Amino acid sequence: MNQKNGKKILIFLGPPGSGKGTQAVRLAAELQLPHISTGDLFRHHIKNETPLGLKAKEYINKGLLSPDELVFEILKVRLEKPDTEKGFILDGFPRRISQAEELKKMLDGSVNMEAIDFEVPDQVIIDRISGRLQCTSCGNTQHKIFQPPKVEGVCDLCGGKLITRDDDQEEVVMERLNVYHKETEPLIGYYRDLGLLKVVDANQTPEKVYQEVLKLT
Repeated sequence: MNQKNGKKILIFLGPPGSGKGTQAVRLAAELQLPHISTGDLFRHHIKNETPLGLKAKEYINKGLLSPDELVFEILKVRLEKPDTEKGFILDGFPRRISQAEELKKMLDGSVNMEAIDFEVPDQVIIDRISGRLQCTSCGNTQHKIFQPPKVEGVCDLCGGKLITRDDDQEEVVMERLNVYHKETEPLIGYYRDLGLLKVVDANQTPEKVYQEVLKLT
């Protein structure tokens, strides 16, 4: 793969709750590169009822995953925008080796690509996500361990009720991790074999993680 072109592409890998999305937003501002999350792209197209969004909605309504062809159609539309000329940060994509191969073909090897893996032990991920509390009134997020409410079950900001969202329940988090290990984790070896992988210890404070990421990029 030709690594001489100045266009910079960063692929952020890591399990759910590893903090890669938060770090991607901050680094995007620092490097003045767009932060591209396929989940956000899908939500945008569905909300605006674009032809691609309507296609995606059909699959979602049936409880099916969108096929790779549709994912790449949506991604291609985004990558054609002028703000990606100098590069971009991909957050949480690709998710499988087949998608990584297709992405490589799409980019035609003419970019400076790096994959950064945010490493966090499973138990830390479970504690992070299952400990999240969200206010039913104002949407404020707190945490049982890292930012406990002053009064149990009560939002510090508005006094509303704090709950654990259904998708933050421990058993749901464990299933999401199982899917990650099965489908997405093989990408670490894939990018390592290409000589493109860098690893960050994401089991630190967000600031320390960010400083590590900065050094790598």
